[in-house]
Amino acid sequence: MAASGGVGALIGGEKAAVAQKKESIPPYVRAMSGSLGGIVEACCLQPIDVIKTRLQLDRTGAYRGIFDCGRKVVQTEGVRALWKGLTPFATHLTLKYALRMGTNALLQSAFKDSTGELSSRDRIMAGFGAGVVEALVIVTPFEARPSPDDKHLWTFVLRDLAAFLLGFGCGIAIPANVVKIRLQQQRGLSPELLKYKGPIHCARTIIREEGIFGLWAGALPTVIRNGTNQAAMFTAKNAFDVVLWKKREGDGKVLQPWQSMISGFLAGTCGPICTGPFDVVKTRLMAQSRSGGEVKYRGMFHAIRTINAEEGLLALWKGLLPRLMRIPPGQAIMWAVADQITGFYERSYLQNAPL
Repeated sequence: MAASGGVGALIGGEKAAVAQKKESIPPYVRAMSGSLGGIVEACCLQPIDVIKTRLQLDRTGAYRGIFDCGRKVVQTEGVRALWKGLTPFATHLTLKYALRMGTNALLQSAFKDSTGELSSRDRIMAGFGAGVVEALVIVTPFEARPSPDDKHLWTFVLRDLAAFLLGFGCGIAIPANVVKIRLQQQRGLSPELLKYKGPIHCARTIIREEGIFGLWAGALPTVIRNGTNQAAMFTAKNAFDVVLWKKREGDGKVLQPWQSMISGFLAGTCGPICTGPFDVVKTRLMAQSRSGGEVKYRGMFHAIRTINAEEGLLALWKGLLPRLMRIPPGQAIMWAVADQITGFYERSYLQNAPL
């Protein structure tokens, strides 16, 4: 009797441990929520991105600040000029957020322990990894293999498929950003005087004049900037959700949009300050044409030294204010959309979500 009782207790303990394991939102749901949030963000905040790019490319002091820059753009080129590069920007954000959210979910799943818990260190590493993958062309599926006794094999198939599709999409992110910056730096109203007539024409011209690798200019600073940004953003967003709203993944609690916006806004403030130099260098490298032979900046470190020597140390943080005006509000908008989608999934499909 005692033996059977001990076996029963052991089995009961194993069942309890399995029951306590937290369910996770699948990566494809995270990816979809990020894509939809990116579309809304792009339409709302494109003018700020145009102004940021113009300020970062200004070497002569033509603009006295963000408002002066915006006013001059409207006066000389019309209001529609504030939405220059919207198509590649929206494409870029849609793919970027899908990749970022999906990859972060994949890495978090890989780093979680047997009870579904994720340490602070692993959360930071998952965010950094998502940022790095976001910035590069990755077409290899994430290797997540189930244990022999795992009954939910379909979740691993979906994870591999999501990783492959998201990684393939990342191959468009950096080229789309290069095209966006080339279009944004053009000044003038007459289309016939502009070198690039549109996104497709711009990409074709770059490939013809600079080669296919011209579309991946500035990849290294983009990788460093994105990795640091996302490590800070995902960690901070989770911390603010827990501290401010007592919200944890899988608890079934759906944040109100205004709550998501506050958490997202606060989480989006740290990255721009830390990664300002990498963003300026990325923009300069992406903007310079290699069709003329000799280029001003030969790489990331050469660009940092040159900008510091010619324009001063603070020039490495050019465009910081418009970045702070764009990124935190952008994160607020994106998370307001994404949290509603993932919150609905938690309430509808996760076993431990309350009715």
